[in-house]
Amino acid sequence: MVATTILRLPELLKVRFVPLAEAVGKSSYTWMIEALEERVAQSEAHAAFMTEALDADRRMTEVGEGYDADEVLAYLTAVLAGEMPEFPKPARR
Repeated sequence: MVATTILRLPELLKVRFVPLAEAVGKSSYTWMIEALEERVAQSEAHAAFMTEALDADRRMTEVGEGYDADEVLAYLTAVLAGEMPEFPKPARR
């Protein structure tokens, strides 16, 4: 089922996206639908990330255990440099 929604677009916005749609051979309608789908997916992913981050923070606070940020940064920097460093050890508060 397709829901009907009327959007009143500012003229300056329309002037910006119509050429983008035309450049990829899509109608303005198709381009807007795809843009909305992408934005919804981004917002859902961000919400899931924030939920996971807040849950991890809550668990860390309850347990009193976490990782030193400097050690994690050093670990990630070494991994990106192609090294195989030892994973940081958790620290207690």
